[in-house]
Formats: sequence, structure tokens, C-alpha cells
Amino acid sequence: MNLRRLTALLTLVAVQLIAFGAARADDAPANKSDEKHPVNVCIVSGEHLMPGEIVTYIHKVDGQPDRTVRFCCRKCLARFKADPDRYLKKLDQLEAETKKPAQD
Repeated sequence: MNLRRLTALLTLVAVQLIAFGAARADDAPANKSDEKHPVNVCIVSGEHLMPGEIVTYIHKVDGQPDRTVRFCCRKCLARFKADPDRYLKKLDQLEAETKKPAQD
């Protein structure tokens, strides 16, 4: 293997490792209270959240607790930022549904 190919291969591996590390950082909970995120779908698109592809955002409003919101992609994050109240209501509804006890 010549030096040029080896350099290209090592560069590719380094890029993949950096991308994997960034994806893992997005998956990490914002704080201990958010370790088990109750909603496994994107509140914007409705798509299931796939490990390694999740975009995590901390929504901050003065005088209110921070909210961790997870998205399937950065486009959905941008749509959320355009109208956060709309999507936070949807998140609250989904969280309430997941906390309901199962009825027999």
C-alpha cells in the first residue's frame, strides 16, 4: 500500500471516528433527570428516533426549567425553533400518553 492510499484511509477512519463521537454526544442526555427520554419519536416529523442520528436540543426559557427535546435531524430542529410552543405542546401530549397506565 503506498503512502497516498494509507493517508487517505487514515483520514477516512479519522473522519468516521469524529462523526461517531459527535453522534454519541448528541445521544447523551443533557442531565441526569433526562436519562430516560419518554418519547421515542421526533415531535416535528413523527419519525422514530434512531440511535446515532438523534439531534438533542436544550430549550431554555427564562423562569422555566430547561427542556430536553430530541429530533430525527437538524431540519426538524430548525422547524422547532421557528415555533417551539406548538411542538412543546405536542411533546407534552406524547409524554402524558407514555405515562398513562395500560388499560386491560
